[in-house]
Amino acid sequence: MQDLLFDFISKYISLTDDEKNAIISLDVFRSFKKGTILLKEGQKSNDGYFVLQGCIRSYYIIGGEEKTTAFYTEMDALTPHCVINKAPSEYYISCVADTILIISNPDMETEMFSKFPKFETLCRILAEELLVKQQINFDEFKTSSPEQRYLNLLQKRPDLIQRVPQHQLASYLGIKPQSLSRLRARILEKNKGQESFLNLSERI
Repeated sequence: MQDLLFDFISKYISLTDDEKNAIISLDVFRSFKKGTILLKEGQKSNDGYFVLQGCIRSYYIIGGEEKTTAFYTEMDALTPHCVINKAPSEYYISCVADTILIISNPDMETEMFSKFPKFETLCRILAEELLVKQQINFDEFKTSSPEQRYLNLLQKRPDLIQRVPQHQLASYLGIKPQSLSRLRARILEKNKGQESFLNLSERI
């Protein structure tokens, strides 16, 4: 697992053997089973998460119904709001699949930054990338129809379609599971129609 992390970091900064050993010595790798709840509404926590393998999601429970707000897969980072504002969490975080995470906290990060300043540069770059990605996702969600949201997901994160249960995916798209089924059928039918047209055009 540490090789996956080092390969990811090498895209941004180079690491010495001492720096790699410092990361390993932190003992931050944790494995969780599918369905494990990492954070509950009302709970306080200092833990931040980085997904090495698997998938986690954030969601609210409103009127007894889960409202999924985000999925995090390989090489995605998540720092819950409660870590920053020191208040009880307003939402849940759970594992969609068996998952391997790096779990850190502000004290651990401060210690690493003081020993190895380049880690602070890395975290700043990743935070900026995450902010841009979140803004783009938010804008797309607010300005698109459920069908367009699904098509965007097919284009940008096709793995989620196979990895995430339909009711969670529907919640993320802001629709009911039965509406998602109809939407998928409609898109499939449309694609079949386009393929038939192309095949006919080739024969003419």
